[in-house]
Amino acid sequence: MLETIAKSIKNNKNILNKKEINPIVQYVDSNCFKNSRIFSSFGEDSSSISSKNNLILLTTDRIDTVFIKNHPFGAGFSSILVSVDDIYACGGTPLAASIILSYKDEKIGKKILEGICEGSHKFKVPIIRGHTNLNENYYELSSTIIGEIEKGSYISACSANINDKIILALDFDGKIGQANKNYYDTTTFKSSKEVLRKRESMQTLAKKKIVSASKDVSNGGIFGTILQLIKYSGVGADININNIEIPPILVDSNYDLEMFSKMYLTTSFILTTNYRYSSQIIEIFKNYGMKAKIIGEIIKDKNLLKLNNNKKSIDVIKF
Repeated sequence: MLETIAKSIKNNKNILNKKEINPIVQYVDSNCFKNSRIFSSFGEDSSSISSKNNLILLTTDRIDTVFIKNHPFGAGFSSILVSVDDIYACGGTPLAASIILSYKDEKIGKKILEGICEGSHKFKVPIIRGHTNLNENYYELSSTIIGEIEKGSYISACSANINDKIILALDFDGKIGQANKNYYDTTTFKSSKEVLRKRESMQTLAKKKIVSASKDVSNGGIFGTILQLIKYSGVGADININNIEIPPILVDSNYDLEMFSKMYLTTSFILTTNYRYSSQIIEIFKNYGMKAKIIGEIIKDKNLLKLNNNKKSIDVIKF
């Protein structure tokens, strides 16, 4: 299984796509205008702008064109979900969203809008601005969400420390997505109160200031998310695959670890912390109905992802 997962990581198109973005990020970061009020920017799930004692949070995401066309309601809903979780990943509170939408079929456009509004209600995020192109020859959907957090509570995605423990936190109460077998749905069938409470776990951790770094698990899966975190933190990671637990509903559907590790896990976060806080963090997640477990450790080998199974260790990829 160790070699199978390593090969899967190397061939995962979602991971490779994120790696290809790195030169673009480096160019923009080196050449764009700078302002002293920018507290954090590239590499973060939510960038931040200083505003007295608070930080204004900002995140932007684009939805895949094929997904929009084939599953317009789900695409609309996801446009809110993906950006909301970027805000929660740093411990923040989402405040409002802006949408860019283009479509060429009115029926599909209506379904997209229904999904957007469903996401708005589910996550209690008002849509306050947007831009639309109707009757175009293409489909486009992207979202920008703003949020806020106290300046001292912000959890960066770029501040993992050597010897930190790596924790995977996940809502086990989910099901396989209708539109995509690589989508673990933990939100669409639950009340707004329940999905928001799970995410409040990150706000509690942020206030306690016991997390070094965090990211929500996105379409790069568990290992794609870890690779991004170590890339921007300038460290490496050693993951014990035996410590990654698969939700029973997926086991019953014959998902193995290789398949599970590639899934977009909604309501899921990767965190790093000093070992002395790890038990406390796991207990806090438990109190919010989340299951958390130590799956590895941050190492000094820059950008390197290693995997082990207690008996064997292999170097998988440098990101």
